[in-house]
Amino acid sequence: MTRFWVCIAGAGFFLALLVLHSRFCASRLPPHLHFAFKISWRAEEILYRLDVDWPKYSEYFTGATFCVAVDSLNGLVYVGQRGDNIPKVLVFTEDGYFLRSWNYTVDTPHGIFAASTPQEKSVWITDVGSGFYGHTIKKYNSFGDLVQVLGTPGKKGTGLNPLQFDNPAELHVDDTGDIYIVDGDGGLNNRLIKLSQDFMILWLRGENGTGPAKFNIPHSVTVDSTGRVWVADRGNKRLQVFDKDTGDWLGEWKNCFSEEGPSAVRFTPDGKYVVVAQLNLSRLLILAAPPVGNIGDCSVVSTIQLADQVSPHLLEVSRETGAVYVAEIGAKQVQKYIPVNSWHMAELPDLLDFYHFASGNDCTALLIGLTRFEHHTFHQQQIITDVFYATQ
Repeated sequence: MTRFWVCIAGAGFFLALLVLHSRFCASRLPPHLHFAFKISWRAEEILYRLDVDWPKYSEYFTGATFCVAVDSLNGLVYVGQRGDNIPKVLVFTEDGYFLRSWNYTVDTPHGIFAASTPQEKSVWITDVGSGFYGHTIKKYNSFGDLVQVLGTPGKKGTGLNPLQFDNPAELHVDDTGDIYIVDGDGGLNNRLIKLSQDFMILWLRGENGTGPAKFNIPHSVTVDSTGRVWVADRGNKRLQVFDKDTGDWLGEWKNCFSEEGPSAVRFTPDGKYVVVAQLNLSRLLILAAPPVGNIGDCSVVSTIQLADQVSPHLLEVSRETGAVYVAEIGAKQVQKYIPVNSWHMAELPDLLDFYHFASGNDCTALLIGLTRFEHHTFHQQQIITDVFYATQ
């Protein structure tokens, strides 16, 4: 029994050190050395947890990771990174296994989007480089073969015929093949363009400004299941919403972004939540999606506070699993967050660690279990706690 209380005391001391480290020391370390341990005192709904096993090997990240895309149809994850003499595109499985990389005709990737069909695996990249393929939007197959180029390669501009871009930030390709482009990550343009599947301009909205349908760095775009186009108007600290068919302005969300504007926007597969990244705050917001026919005001349901200087730039949500993949330019990595309701039998090792301790007073198992304990939801923590006390 004495050994039991010694273990408890040691574990408490260990947790206290972790809390003090997170509070006072983490900001002095480079982002990739921050210890991912935080205690929240707010009664906030926890919707996601970090998948610490994704990817299986992180050494493939060799540059600043600016963007990520998920091909849910084929279980693939594409990562765009920047740097000299490195592969610009990495391809992983959704399980975290590295498959391949490629670099052909990619200068400086900014946004990336996977738009596969049963007949074709494809990925689109917005390129903001100053080289021969800069200021373009390019379509590739899964192995990096160039299929299509939109824009005037190597030349920035505002023209529509021929079509020109200046620092195109991101695009979204919907199931009909129509393309939505936000053009103007600090360049000449501040506009939202809709193209048909044969690349004809259907409508265009935007110019530099603060009013409705005007932009200051339109940085990310997505389309929800009810036919609304959402744009992260980063410089104006708001999300703007447009009708998918007509381009009419439907409204805006500003009240959630008083500190910093959104740098990325996506919807969860069930349409219940909007997931937003805030670059300089190193924070993800999960917002309640509005009902059909009413934009209203935004409401924060949950937050994921990342370590300082992690800098989440763009993100993607898997249509199949609902997992959120975050491209972090500060930490130079992509991290995966999975919905807490996807917790299953794979988590049993954590329970067994606690059971091992409880039944055998194993201090090592207790410490292992405690370091994992924080990553679980309240319900899962309760199960682990019940197992612990039931065996005493």
